[in-house]
Amino acid sequence: MSAASIREFADNAVEPQVRGYLHTPGSPNGSGLVLTHGAGSNAQAPLLVALAETICAAGFTVLRCDLPYRQAKSFGPPNPAGAARDRAGLKNAVAAIRKQVSAKVFLGGHSYGGRQSSMLCAEEPNLVSGLLLLSYPLHPPRKPEQQRTQHLPNLRTPTLFVSGTRDPFGSIEELERAIKMIPGKTRLLAIEGAGHDLGFKGKTTKEDLLATILAAFKGFTDEIP
Repeated sequence: MSAASIREFADNAVEPQVRGYLHTPGSPNGSGLVLTHGAGSNAQAPLLVALAETICAAGFTVLRCDLPYRQAKSFGPPNPAGAARDRAGLKNAVAAIRKQVSAKVFLGGHSYGGRQSSMLCAEEPNLVSGLLLLSYPLHPPRKPEQQRTQHLPNLRTPTLFVSGTRDPFGSIEELERAIKMIPGKTRLLAIEGAGHDLGFKGKTTKEDLLATILAAFKGFTDEIP
């Protein structure tokens, strides 16, 4: 059995360009995952790196990528006017990883990255086999009236939500109500006591958290034809 490998990855032939890191498993299962970051972060976020390594070890080829806005500037939040371009970048990333694998392709991200992934799939329901949404930002902290749910009634892609019970961007109860708007297959994994970082820096050990997410992800993806 060969060991997993990680290398820098770029596709400069498309616009927006795809840039990130490709995790190749030693024993690939034929499926792939595009994984991207939250609004104030990048593809080197510790949670993303650890999760990509964990999912890769289970046989998935993982492309951990920077969204177009982060490629353009090394810090700061995205401009809402550039959200469509970020989604175009994700679509290009999906096309890039599809060339690396022979079976199912999944798309996921943390917070803003997950939201843009879900919006892209609401627009293009056949783009990927499923979604992995980490800490979906249902609303800004302390502003529950500003729900980010407009696209959810059009989301038919099977979706696994992973959220902390103390996430200020949306409680589990709020998320459960929002998920009922989605016509596609859904599942929600609640991480007890975790905030927006899913407890990666908190009381839950990293190993337990990663194992829990991996088990939920594998179980969910196994059910998708």
